[in-house]
Amino acid sequence: MEINETTVTEFFLKGLSGYPKLEIIFFVLILIMYVVILLGNGILIVISILDPHLHIPMYFFLSNLSFLDICYTSTSIPPTLMNFLSQRKTISFSGCVVQMFLGLAMGTTECVLLAMMAFDRYVAICNPLRYSIIMNKIVYVQMAAGSWVAGSVNSLVQTIFVVQLPFCGNNVINHFSCEILAVMKLACADISGNEFIMLIATTVFALTSLLLIVVSYILIISNILKIHSAEGRSKAFSTCSAHLTVVIIFYGTILFMYMKPKSKISPNSEKMQATDKLISMFYGVMTPMINPLIYSLRNKDVKEAVKHLLVRKAFSK
Repeated sequence: MEINETTVTEFFLKGLSGYPKLEIIFFVLILIMYVVILLGNGILIVISILDPHLHIPMYFFLSNLSFLDICYTSTSIPPTLMNFLSQRKTISFSGCVVQMFLGLAMGTTECVLLAMMAFDRYVAICNPLRYSIIMNKIVYVQMAAGSWVAGSVNSLVQTIFVVQLPFCGNNVINHFSCEILAVMKLACADISGNEFIMLIATTVFALTSLLLIVVSYILIISNILKIHSAEGRSKAFSTCSAHLTVVIIFYGTILFMYMKPKSKISPNSEKMQATDKLISMFYGVMTPMINPLIYSLRNKDVKEAVKHLLVRKAFSK
């Protein structure tokens, strides 16, 4: 089906339009969270750049993760905030395509990037003497770049397949933003092929990344258990505890969203859908907000870097 047969020129984002009081409450909450996301992740990026002690692979990956979280939330949160205050909750077809591409690209990139970070922790703990050789600058820059390329290519392919579908009827997206699955279901054509391609892509990127993370941590934990001193075990585990916490939150939310049993249609189905959308919002807003807090609160290097920068700024006055 050719793209010029598409008759839908805009989409209506339903969001929480049936709950006007909730919209005001969530506008304030999400705005505060978005400011925290920008400040928290922005500060981590600045610290990682300015402090020479943090010019190592772990913090290079962390800077990429923080930048990714800023980009990811900036593609969906500002339009969502505007929709909360607007009577006309619409988005153009082209705007929806851009939002769909960026959202999926950032999500896929984060999956791959978290796997790269797990491999980095595996090398640091299981091969500490060869760490600087294995994880040299060329290698970790290529690993980070590969994560961004993988996410962009996957999203581009998925978005092209969705855009080629005919949209000639229903244009109400039961979501806060142009989430690719929600948009795909509005097509007036068989989408089984698109769903199969997305299943393959999800398996390749999300599940393969998760498998790499699990294998890395199995090896890490087995190596830590071989350390005789309790202090040595605690120090080794502390180097990867923040990353492990982020992985659990990230994948735990995804698994809860997409693998929980589908609720049957009932008189309360609208409330169930609203609950699902709020869970989706948690995934899209809470996780990027929590990431910098976890890394700053559980990481001595970041705390020390902040102290050094504050002292340096005080003496420069």
